[in-house]
Amino acid sequence: MTGEKSVPKKLPDTDLSGLLSRLSEKSGSRLVSPKGYNPGEMRYVMIIPTYNESMNIISMIERVLALKNGGAVMVADDNSPDGTSRIVENYILEKNEPVYLLERLKDRGRGPAGIEAMVTAVQLGFPLIGEMDADGSHSPEDLSVLLEGAALSDGAIGSRLVPGGRQVGRPMSRVWLTTFANIYARAVLDLPYRDITSGFRIFSRKALAAVPWESLESRGPSVLQEILMVLNQKGYSFSEVPITFTDRILGVSTLNGKILRDSLLRLLHFRRRYRKGAIH
Repeated sequence: MTGEKSVPKKLPDTDLSGLLSRLSEKSGSRLVSPKGYNPGEMRYVMIIPTYNESMNIISMIERVLALKNGGAVMVADDNSPDGTSRIVENYILEKNEPVYLLERLKDRGRGPAGIEAMVTAVQLGFPLIGEMDADGSHSPEDLSVLLEGAALSDGAIGSRLVPGGRQVGRPMSRVWLTTFANIYARAVLDLPYRDITSGFRIFSRKALAAVPWESLESRGPSVLQEILMVLNQKGYSFSEVPITFTDRILGVSTLNGKILRDSLLRLLHFRRRYRKGAIH
């Protein structure tokens, strides 16, 4: 992994450099960093996984930075053919804002990308590490609510399904699908949250440092549920706060029926694998 890095502020007994080196070798990744920023002194970083998000990514970056609340952005791009990585890298070089680019050339997938980005953020020393979508469905303006929730626990889940949560611009079939998927996930995984499939989250660095990253199996969106279940089993808890989810306006979603079906079926495997006492 190449690029400028600030010296990470490590937790006691936490050094993920060996793991990060293995992940980087597998993905052929490199990290492009801004100059003059110390991640350990920032409030949080939001990871934005991307694949062909050239139309959306700069707008999302600038909406996060416009909050001026101590946040940074890390774009984890899976070698997008539309040049998303080049757009972000040029932005970093021209603006020198607290924006990082993790460009991954191999081992593509929502699971591997999210895992490598989170491990990178832990190793760099960010105190709070979040994740959100690039397509505008997760509003950066809701970050204040997530940060408030994270201050009360080990992190926060941005929820469409708690009082105050909303879904805007989605056909009723998608609204019902989200509701059903979460009823199913909650029953299968025995988790105390309503919106288990939400991809808008913030974790404490301490919580993510406890994840057995090399034991995770997910290669798709189910990585969100797998991480949540692992941390729940380890005794970490998260606030669930209301957000407004807005359907994608620009670009094409990579989520399809097959990916969704496979992710839901995978939850049954997680239930068997991560039974109480089975995680180390």
